[in-house]
Amino acid sequence: MTRTRIMSMLGALLLAAGALTAAGPAAAAGGPTPPAEFGSDWHDPLTADPPVERPSTRSCEITVAEAQFRDFTPYTGRYTPPADCAGPWAEVVLRLDGKVKGRQYDRLGYLSMGGVEILRTSTPQPSPDGIQWSVEKDVTRYAQTFRRAQPVEMLIGNVVNDTYTGVIDVKVTLTFYAAEGRTRPAGRDEVPDRVVPVTAGTPVTTPRNTERLLAEVYATGSGGGCEEYWYMTTPDAAPYSCKAADGPYREVQIRVDGTLAGIAAPFPTVWTGGWSNPFLWYVTPGPRAFDVQPVVYDLTPFAALLNDGRPHAVDVSVAGVPAGQSGWSTPTNLLLWQDAGRAVVPGALTRHEQSDPANSSRWTPGPQEHRLDTEGGHRLTVAGYLDTSHGRVVTTVGRSVRTTSVHRWTEGENRDALRATWTDEETVTSGHGTVVRTERTYTMDGTTTIGTDARLRTVLALTDRADTRTTRPGRLPSRSLRDHTYEGDATYTTGVPRDQRHAVGTTTTRYRLHTPTTCHDRTLRTTQGTLTEDHLRC
Repeated sequence: MTRTRIMSMLGALLLAAGALTAAGPAAAAGGPTPPAEFGSDWHDPLTADPPVERPSTRSCEITVAEAQFRDFTPYTGRYTPPADCAGPWAEVVLRLDGKVKGRQYDRLGYLSMGGVEILRTSTPQPSPDGIQWSVEKDVTRYAQTFRRAQPVEMLIGNVVNDTYTGVIDVKVTLTFYAAEGRTRPAGRDEVPDRVVPVTAGTPVTTPRNTERLLAEVYATGSGGGCEEYWYMTTPDAAPYSCKAADGPYREVQIRVDGTLAGIAAPFPTVWTGGWSNPFLWYVTPGPRAFDVQPVVYDLTPFAALLNDGRPHAVDVSVAGVPAGQSGWSTPTNLLLWQDAGRAVVPGALTRHEQSDPANSSRWTPGPQEHRLDTEGGHRLTVAGYLDTSHGRVVTTVGRSVRTTSVHRWTEGENRDALRATWTDEETVTSGHGTVVRTERTYTMDGTTTIGTDARLRTVLALTDRADTRTTRPGRLPSRSLRDHTYEGDATYTTGVPRDQRHAVGTTTTRYRLHTPTTCHDRTLRTTQGTLTEDHLRC
């Protein structure tokens, strides 16, 4: 059994280069009776993600991209700021509406404006009769980019031929909500003064009065090669179809002038053809499949270095990828806040400590089953100060990442199983004692088997969890908790035409979000492509 049969790829090549939500609730009124097996159509894709909150102020909508993707030709256009509702804006919301019918793989896509990537997404796989879906994202943090005319580029790389017939038809709009004397809603992130895209190999020059600096990296392992399912690769010695010399441990790293500035655990995204079983994802995709959220690094300790007015190198890499092997995309934006009271903000990097990176994969051969145990981890602490117009500000960032996994498979890979946990813990201390602690946990527990009757079954559970606690001097502590879970079980007959697969499948996805101002708790259940439950608790 080859890897291309046991693990479906994202299709075609990786495209060049926050939070999205699919279409609104689709209630399963009356508890519909699902069919005995999948037919030629199913419920339109949707997610349990919370809707984008919108202010009630005056708004206007403009179209920034509208295209049919048949190949790898990007859509290019020109964005002009809306004359009917010039900024400042309380909020800017991006919406993508898509439709496709026939037969097609899942495809990865992006949208950039002025070189700033504002959307990265993937597509659902269509039914023969056709599907429609939508995703939304609060893109207010890119408001500085929207204030002036910009070139627009969008691409969802696709292949259309006699076999793969699905043309991906999309429209993307931006809706601008006027501020009208209002401040941003409570609990929202601040909007940076500048957003600077980072191009690999090109030095970056930032404003000399930068007092806060974040980097966001849309890191995705995909593109039709083994890095699409990097979490199942094995060392060269193990008899498995996808290999990486150092095993499955991956770590997204960012450097400033060659110095390690940030580390992060990549999210183990499962695209809508993943684990060889598209019947798991036809209606409810896995966490982040439509919501490719960036890894965010606080680089404020390095702001003083960048404030010298000279070009600097900002580079992103993925540790663990075999040398010379492609398969990862890491488009990067710098988000900068400037000190309105000073033209130049001096300071220094005062601390840089890291542990020795750990990465151990132990292969245990067996007559019936092979086993690979992997453990890896890394710690980094950096600190620096800035002499701002409102005094000296010290920022300390500590981050620790860890991976543990057990991969079991049989000869021929007719049984392939993985249980893995990734943790990414971060503490940022800034200003005069504000401390933000974030604990991120991602889990994957799945098994794919192919029986002697050629029936392929996949049972899979996924978790995407983040717990953030904030303490400020003189204020009560606050907490935000996000917990997104997915469970699926689907079976079909391999090696036969689509209409002879006799596929069955059930899925359950639940998204819980609790913040000081928000409560969201939604569960979706499906059977054979029919939405059987849509339960909103908050």
